[in-house]
Amino acid sequence: MYPIIDAHCHIYPEAIARKAANATGRFYDGLPSTCDGTVDTLLREGEQCGIAHFLVQSVATKPEQVRSINEFIAREVADHPGKLTGFGTLHPDSPDIEGDVNHLLELGLKGVKLHPDIQQFKIDDYRCLRIYDLCEGRLPILMHTGDSRFDYSNPNRLLPVLEIYKNLMVIGAHFGGYSVWDEAESRLVGLPNLYVDCSSTRFAVSDEKVVELIRAYGSDRVLFGTDYPMWSPVEETAWFLGLPLTEEERRRILYENVCSLLSIPVPAPVERQ
Repeated sequence: MYPIIDAHCHIYPEAIARKAANATGRFYDGLPSTCDGTVDTLLREGEQCGIAHFLVQSVATKPEQVRSINEFIAREVADHPGKLTGFGTLHPDSPDIEGDVNHLLELGLKGVKLHPDIQQFKIDDYRCLRIYDLCEGRLPILMHTGDSRFDYSNPNRLLPVLEIYKNLMVIGAHFGGYSVWDEAESRLVGLPNLYVDCSSTRFAVSDEKVVELIRAYGSDRVLFGTDYPMWSPVEETAWFLGLPLTEEERRRILYENVCSLLSIPVPAPVERQ
C-alpha cells in the first residue's frame, strides 16, 4: 500500500456548495455533479478509498471574489492539518493582481488555480501576462485546459505561454486538453514546464487512451486528480487503480510527482475501507 494524493479538488462553503457544484455541471453540457462540494464529503470519500491528502481550490468568476475565496481555502487548510494543500485563485481583471498574489502567499497557499473557460479569458490574453510575470518561478498554476466548444484554453493558447515563460510551472488539467485530448497530445508532450492531471477524462476516454496519454507525457509528469465534486473520489480512485500500469507508474502519479512539485511531505498511507 502506498499513499494517494488527489491533486484536483474544488471545495465551497457549505451554504453554497451544492449550488456551486450543480452550476459547474451545467457548464459542462449538463453533466451531473456527483458530490456536494463540501470538505466533509471530500474527506469522507477519501477515507473510503484511501486518499491521504487533497489539493483544494476554487475559482473566482469576478475579481472582487478573489480574496474572500482565498481566505476560505486557507481556513479549510488550517482546520484540517496534514490533510489539505490549498491553491488560491486570481482573476485577470483584478485592479491589484500583485496585491492579490502577495495576499495569497501571506495566507500560505501553495499555487494558483485558473479556469479560463469559466472566467472567460484566453490563456494568452495580454490581461494574463501580469499573472504569469508574478507566478513564474514562485507559484505553480493549476489551469483548466481544453474545450472543443470554446477557444479560451486549448493547446494553441497554452503553448505560446509555456514557450515564453520558461520558468512558469503549469499543471494542465484533464491531460492538457479536455475534449481535445488528441490535439493536446500532439502539441504539448515534452514541454519541460508542463505537468498534466488525469481528472475528468474517464467518462469520455477509453482506458487504453488514458494509458497512452500517461506514457506519452511520461508518468513522471502526470498527477492523479478526481475533479471533485464533479466525480466521486471513491469511483475515480477505483478506476485508476484498475488501469494496466506498472507499480512505478502508479507511485509516481499517485503521490511522488505532486510531493516533488509542491514540496508536500509524503503522507502516511490510508487503509481503504
